[in-house]
Amino acid sequence: MALEPANARLDGRVVVVTGAALGIGRAVAEGCARFGADLALCDRDGPALAEAARAVETAGRRVATAVLDVRDAAAVGDFAGEVASVFGRADVLVNNAGGGFQSDFLAVSAKGQEALVHENFSSVTHCVRAFVPLVPEAGGSIVNVTSVEAHRAGPGFAVYSAMKAAVASLTKSLALELAGRRIRVNCVAPDMIPTPGTGPLGEGRTPIPRPGRPDDVAGVVVFLASELSSFVTGTTLHVDGGTLAAGGWRRAPGGGYEV
Repeated sequence: MALEPANARLDGRVVVVTGAALGIGRAVAEGCARFGADLALCDRDGPALAEAARAVETAGRRVATAVLDVRDAAAVGDFAGEVASVFGRADVLVNNAGGGFQSDFLAVSAKGQEALVHENFSSVTHCVRAFVPLVPEAGGSIVNVTSVEAHRAGPGFAVYSAMKAAVASLTKSLALELAGRRIRVNCVAPDMIPTPGTGPLGEGRTPIPRPGRPDDVAGVVVFLASELSSFVTGTTLHVDGGTLAAGGWRRAPGGGYEV
């Protein structure tokens, strides 16, 4: 098959995005809509979710929404049922919802740890189990939004980092288990991307000398959702301006790098 510009399009596909109200999730929703997809969006923030839905409609695409907490398996199942009723299918699942808080590991209570596990790992497993049955026989794509912290130490974010690493590991296993169903499973690992919950990012820290943008992540998600990535599965694409490659090195104000 010759490579065509049309291979980047998502026409006729239904894309499910969790945590879609703001930041990276909203950028992914709007980006997929511009590339021709219909959207199913969920988030806990009802008013912001409604704004995201209006943006999808402005792009000329259909949209279904649900205000829910992805840590609730029953609520996720109900949302999948609604998507099946409205669209009859789900071609792409983007597990974007997640979050954390900064704290030394020894100060994290059992309840706090449980919240981090459910928000960053169990939410992904709930959604995969709920939506894979809606993927047509022709196949589809699952994109798990993790973090650069899945691939390096996360002091002050130890449990969060461990759960993001768990999602990256799960992604590899699911890529093999679901390959027979023609479902590709990949990760996107952002860093230095402004989105709710990230806090101050600082300036001049990335080798690429400009701030990161939510659309930088959305572009990679569109690639992984489209036929351009039809032979890509079980891998992680880093959208971090080069921070993982740089390790402890940072771009120096006068040029070059410093530790």
